[in-house]
Amino acid sequence: MSAFGETPDDTIEILNIVPLQGPGGIVAPSCDAAISLAVNEINDGTGILGREIRTTNIDGGRAPREVADEVSALLATGMVHALTGWHTSAVRLAVSRANGGRVPYLYATGHEGLSDELPGVLMLGEHPAGQTLPAIRWLERELGVWRWAIIGNDYIWPRVSAMAIRESLPHPSALVLERFIPLGVPDFGGFLADPALDRADGVIILLVGADVARFNRQFAATGRANKQIRISPAADENVLLAGGAGANHNFYVASSFFINPRAPDDRDRVARYHRMHGSFAPALTSFGNMSYEAVHALKSLTETTGSLEVPVMHAAIDAGVQLETPGGTKGFRGNQAVRPGHIAVAAGLSFEILARIT
Repeated sequence: MSAFGETPDDTIEILNIVPLQGPGGIVAPSCDAAISLAVNEINDGTGILGREIRTTNIDGGRAPREVADEVSALLATGMVHALTGWHTSAVRLAVSRANGGRVPYLYATGHEGLSDELPGVLMLGEHPAGQTLPAIRWLERELGVWRWAIIGNDYIWPRVSAMAIRESLPHPSALVLERFIPLGVPDFGGFLADPALDRADGVIILLVGADVARFNRQFAATGRANKQIRISPAADENVLLAGGAGANHNFYVASSFFINPRAPDDRDRVARYHRMHGSFAPALTSFGNMSYEAVHALKSLTETTGSLEVPVMHAAIDAGVQLETPGGTKGFRGNQAVRPGHIAVAAGLSFEILARIT
């Protein structure tokens, strides 16, 4: 029996936006399983502000306008208290306009680092300056990689991230090729056959989900993986599995979170996750973990401020609030959570953590 009441006033409803289709769809099971763990942990305690929390998933893999229209309709009921999610920045921009600062919106995905987010949007994912750029500098320093090609999906996150990368490189000649393609394109042959790619030491992959896995397979099939590295800020164990072990040679990933089997907290979290979902559960990955952390961050922020009101939350963040979550203490710079950065290399279907980069 629940320790909470049974009326709508006794619950806090969280709308979780995650792609159920398209290239990002391969991460949805991990995100759903991880967020369920967070909900159970919180409800086994005191809930949020003494109220039970519930989550409803909606499909963030559709066109941004479609997602925003559904969010707007659900917000109009007055029964949604917060938004979370792992989805593209194009969807985030549409949803944030539909939300209009009515409820807190905890965006748990790596992003492009824009400074003009609407009120209520809290960026919990990685900023290029804290993740991608330090990873590139690490590879330059440690492996002597300095000539780059960029392949990205054609929307705001890859394009703005690519701009930040260009500006960070020591000389314009360090970027030898740059191309953007729609989400879900099946064939990367034009990019892989471009003569300019031969001049690159490495490829920066600004693709989403299954597109990364598909690119890795086609890249490896050309034989380039033996002489050119790849780096992505948007890949997890699901991407490694979808690509297959043979596609992951010389593939590096920058992320704020990798499961470290030698870390007691990570081992304990994985154990709780599998006790809840079983041994054949989707992998607990960086993307799923950000969804998990988003719900715990919402609890910490509301317990600290005593409120779900957006202006109250922003005032606390502006005052330097520190949030206690299972992943440690988190602070903010503006609306951006300050996160650690790590670089890892694919070892078959898992990651070997190499270094902390920020």
